[in-house]
Amino acid sequence: MTTLLHIECSPRKQRSASLQVAGNFIDRYVQHHPQTHVETLDLWSLQLPEFGEDAMSAKYAGLAGIPRTPAQQSVWEDLEALAAHLHRADILVMSVPLWNYGIPYKLKHYIDLVSQKDILFSFDPERGPQGMLQGKTAVLAYARGLDFSAQSTTPAERFDFQKPYMEAWLEFIGITDVHALIVEKTILGEDIDRNARSLASQQARDLADRLVRAG
Repeated sequence: MTTLLHIECSPRKQRSASLQVAGNFIDRYVQHHPQTHVETLDLWSLQLPEFGEDAMSAKYAGLAGIPRTPAQQSVWEDLEALAAHLHRADILVMSVPLWNYGIPYKLKHYIDLVSQKDILFSFDPERGPQGMLQGKTAVLAYARGLDFSAQSTTPAERFDFQKPYMEAWLEFIGITDVHALIVEKTILGEDIDRNARSLASQQARDLADRLVRAG
């Protein structure tokens, strides 16, 4: 049975363009594969732990190959539990709005917690870091208020630290089969917003159809 994990990165819920587009992908995919197990990880309902002294010490104990203290081990197990959602998933769907040219702080917090050696990547002195999530598919629904495409008449494209960051992170943890769904210009008026959402939602359904055929 396929496990699909949806990481919700927007707090806007029903008004969120990224959630709407991601939802269209998920609904169409499940129509094709009703047995799909869908998990949802809402970053805004989680009490994400701080990456404090014990977590940092646990990290460096692992890097140095020395035993962790009980407090350090407890913190580390919490990080492993957060990352377990990613390990279980066959398909990772992320709904990611653009905030201040980057990603929401809750998503950055989550990434910083789980992106650890022996949790999402291994390390070899000769080969360097190796991602541990090979063989998975990622679908990212990006929402932006303006046009950040290469065709934009503004210099907005060079301020896009959302999509490049996310795809660099996915590659780092071993996910190379990555598909982007982009809804843009959502703050340029109701008609433009509605049309942009409609177009991206259709692209999401089409992508689900293609992935099913390819599988």
